Amino acid sequence: MCRWLAYSGEPIQPARLILDTENSLVAQSLNSPLGAETVNGDGFGVGWYPAGASVGTEPWLFHSIEPAWHDENLRELTRAIESPLFFAHVRAAAGPPIQQTNCHPFRHENWLFMHNGGLAGFASVRRDLMLAIDESFFPLIRGTTDSEVLFYLALTLGLRDDPIAGMTKAIRKVEEVGHAHGVEFPMQGTVAVADGATVWAFRYSSAGRTRTLFHSVDMATLQQMYPDSERLQGFGRAARVIVSEPLTDMPGVFVEVPEATVAILDAGHYRHETFFAEPE
Repeated sequence: MCRWLAYSGEPIQPARLILDTENSLVAQSLNSPLGAETVNGDGFGVGWYPAGASVGTEPWLFHSIEPAWHDENLRELTRAIESPLFFAHVRAAAGPPIQQTNCHPFRHENWLFMHNGGLAGFASVRRDLMLAIDESFFPLIRGTTDSEVLFYLALTLGLRDDPIAGMTKAIRKVEEVGHAHGVEFPMQGTVAVADGATVWAFRYSSAGRTRTLFHSVDMATLQQMYPDSERLQGFGRAARVIVSEPLTDMPGVFVEVPEATVAILDAGHYRHETFFAEPE
């Protein structure tokens, strides 16, 4: 489907992860060993919060329909800016057309959202899901993807007040509508959400076979494990990254997020919570 990464920590140039690592996001756009598709060349996007910005600041976005490996502007931009929290996404279109409004991440106010996966049977469930979205959001839905619909559905159902509860309600609605239309496994994917301070990374699918999701271990541990690695020594102690697949083959750098789990990254620390428990 797609590949993505989310970074939080001391401000860095996004190019350090998007371009310069061993298995960078741009490298994954050409060859993704763990992805559903090997090549993710149907556009890309970067969303970032400016260094020094206050909580609640609206993030910036850059989208392109060019393949990530081919876009000179991506190289220029990701070396020109520094950010303490950014998302990056390379797309493999599963149906909706290749256009800028269909590129992730999506933005609303101070929130960023991106998704790897899909809503099964989207053509048949799209109308019902759209009608479940608050009418005030309708003018803001600019693309045609299931991911953007999921984002605004979650916003309708309380994402801004409680991201975990909002995503739970949104996925329950997706599964309810999907089952009503005869879709056996309506939801598939990993989702990243940020408000400028915290990142929530969800891994869930109706079939229990979700796309891969990993996060790095704490930087202090990594720098002790690999004291001769100049690349690792160049990161601050709060640096953390959540990824669709590891950015390096170095043992111990990344751990897999379990199924039906949300990994919460806040103030340089991770915690895991069970996600989408069945309602009582």
